[in-house]
Amino acid sequence: MDLNIMYKDFANFIRSNRDDLLVEWMKEMEQQADSRISDIVTEVMYEETSHEFIDLIISNVTEAGITFNEKLDDFAEKVVLLGWPVHFVTSGLRIFGLLVYKAIRNEEFFVKKEVEAENDAYYRFESWLSSMYNKIVTAYADTWEKTVSIQKLALQELSAPLLPIFDHISVMPLIGTIDTERARQIMENLLMGVVKHRSEVVLIDITGVPVVDTMVAHHIIQASEAVRLVGCQPMLVGIRPEIAQTIVNLGIELDKIITTNTLKKGMERALALTNREIVEKEG
Repeated sequence: MDLNIMYKDFANFIRSNRDDLLVEWMKEMEQQADSRISDIVTEVMYEETSHEFIDLIISNVTEAGITFNEKLDDFAEKVVLLGWPVHFVTSGLRIFGLLVYKAIRNEEFFVKKEVEAENDAYYRFESWLSSMYNKIVTAYADTWEKTVSIQKLALQELSAPLLPIFDHISVMPLIGTIDTERARQIMENLLMGVVKHRSEVVLIDITGVPVVDTMVAHHIIQASEAVRLVGCQPMLVGIRPEIAQTIVNLGIELDKIITTNTLKKGMERALALTNREIVEKEG
């Protein structure tokens, strides 16, 4: 029998027995699902996604390559966003394959006598299922990598934001540990931000940085010097006593950088540098 015809027979059988297969498959998969899935996916969403999964398997044979690939990409993106681990997805395909094979092994088109291994119906079914397995795993992996990459970029942007507070005055609040990768992001965001917002003064607030060692201090000074070169006055605010002592012990020169111990004092200095001040309104 021609492989394409055999594969279409598989798909037609699944379509004809879709509801019964789905019920059996979901029973089996309930035993495989861990608490992470049940906690984040509602029963309705789980059932809807399961229907979509079986429809995807059928469309692997019955629809054109481009249409199937589009459906596969959409499905992979959906299960990644739902938090389904790859082992749950691949286990689902394996279990579904076993259920289908058990259901159709006595069908007339599936019974063969004295045939070679490569022509055996089970071999053909396994080949079809393996092809589907590989496609799903590849699509899942690609989608996962894209998702992680997007999330990483978003986190990097949030980890070193430059905020325009007043005209020509911007603030970069830094929170948490600063490593080499984050220091590079700080430098890029500072330079791009001061040019974009036409900042004349930028306050680098290190109140939330727990440790300022040699490396951190070096990166901050480098970023401040780079800001000065594009015509913006850097200010280092949030200098706690222990940080001041560390900077002195390291012998770091801050003569070209304005420093204050609080953001409030830094803002007052920034307003003065841009010929403004905060005044109380009478009555």
